[in-house]
Amino acid sequence: MNKVSNKVGISLLVMGASFPAFAEVTFGDPNSELGAVTISGALRANYQDKEYGESSSDQKIKFDAAILKLGYESPDWFGKAEYRCYQYDKFCDFSTLVYGYAGYHLNSTDNITVGVQPIPFGPGRFWDTSFYAGLNNTMGLQDVSNLGANYHVELATATKVDLAYFATDGGNYHGASQDSARYTANVVKSADPLKTDLNEKNMWMARVDQDLKFLSGDDLNISVGGGYWYSDIENKKTAEDGNRNTWAIFNRIRYKNLNIVFTGGRQSISNQDKLSPQASTFGSFDSEYDMANKGYFYTVDTSYSFKNVGDLLNVTPYLVLSGFDKKEPGFENSQRNIIGVAWDYKKVSLYTEYVMSKNDPFVGGTRSSLAEGDDGKWNKLLNLMLVYNF
Repeated sequence: MNKVSNKVGISLLVMGASFPAFAEVTFGDPNSELGAVTISGALRANYQDKEYGESSSDQKIKFDAAILKLGYESPDWFGKAEYRCYQYDKFCDFSTLVYGYAGYHLNSTDNITVGVQPIPFGPGRFWDTSFYAGLNNTMGLQDVSNLGANYHVELATATKVDLAYFATDGGNYHGASQDSARYTANVVKSADPLKTDLNEKNMWMARVDQDLKFLSGDDLNISVGGGYWYSDIENKKTAEDGNRNTWAIFNRIRYKNLNIVFTGGRQSISNQDKLSPQASTFGSFDSEYDMANKGYFYTVDTSYSFKNVGDLLNVTPYLVLSGFDKKEPGFENSQRNIIGVAWDYKKVSLYTEYVMSKNDPFVGGTRSSLAEGDDGKWNKLLNLMLVYNF
C-alpha cells in the first residue's frame, strides 16, 4: 500500500504542475459603487483504492470535477455562486449548483442573504477538516444549501445569531438518477415505488454561536453554540405532512495551531409513510439511499497546522470521527472515521486520507446502510484528491 501511495502521490504532484495557468480574474473595484465581479474555480483529480472485501478494478488516477465560482462585492451588496461538473464515466455526466445567492450589508458585521445558500446549522458550512467529509455530510446535516433567506447579526457580547427560513431544498440538476442529481443530501422522490416520495419545505432554523472571551487568550480561543431546525416533510403518496425536528450543539477549541471541533445532536423525522415509517429516502451525488428517521449524530474533528514547512508547504494532519446512533428498533449504527493529511502549496492542495466505515452507503455499503444497516463489516478506502485552485 505504501508503494502505491508514494507512486500516486508523485504522479499527482507532476499532474498538478502540468495544469493550465488559469488565474482568478477580478473586474472592477469592490470599494466602488459599481463593485467588483470575481471569476475563479478549481480542477480536481482523484485516486481511490477500495478495500470492500472484494477486488476493485478502478485503481487509477481519474479526473474528478471542474468547479466554476462567481463572486460580487460592493459596499452595500454581495453575491456568490458555484457550479460543479463531475465525471463518473464521462465529463459532466453529473453536474449541479452548489449555491447561488445575493446579500445586503446592513453594517460591517450584519447582513441579509437570499437564494440557494449554506444553511445556518452546526459550527459552519463544514464540520471537519477532511476532504471526504464525515458521515453527517451524507446525512444531509453539514455542507447543506437550500433555497431561502437568512438574517445574520453579531452582538457586542461576541454572540453571532442566524435566523433563517428556507422554502425548499436546493433542487435537482443533471444526472442519471430520477431526483438525486443534487449536491446536498435531501429527501427525494425514490425511483423505487415501494420507497418514500418526500419533499421538505418550510424550514425554520436558528443558530447561536458564542465566543467565550473569559476563557480565551492570545493563544487560546473557545466558543460554543447550538442550532435548531424545524420543517414540514410533505408525503406525496399520502398527501399528509410530517416534520423534521433536529437540533445540534457544538464546541470549538483552538490553541495555537491545534484545532478541535465537536458537533453532536439529535435527528427526528416523521414522514407519515405507512410502508416505511422508520426510514426515509435521501439522495445526493446522483445516488439515492435510505436513512433512519431517528437517532443521535456526532462529529469530532482534530487537526494541527504546520505552517510554511521548508518555506514551501502548509501541512495539516487531521483525525475525524463521525457517526449516527440510530434509535429505530433493530437498526445498526453507522460510523465513518478518517485519518489524513492536507498538503497545501500555493494554489495546489493534495489530500491524502484513509477512510474506515461501517453501515455507510458511500463506503462499501448498500442503499440500506444508513437505515437498518448492511453486513456491519468495516470497509476501508484510500482517497487521494488533488485540487488546483484558480
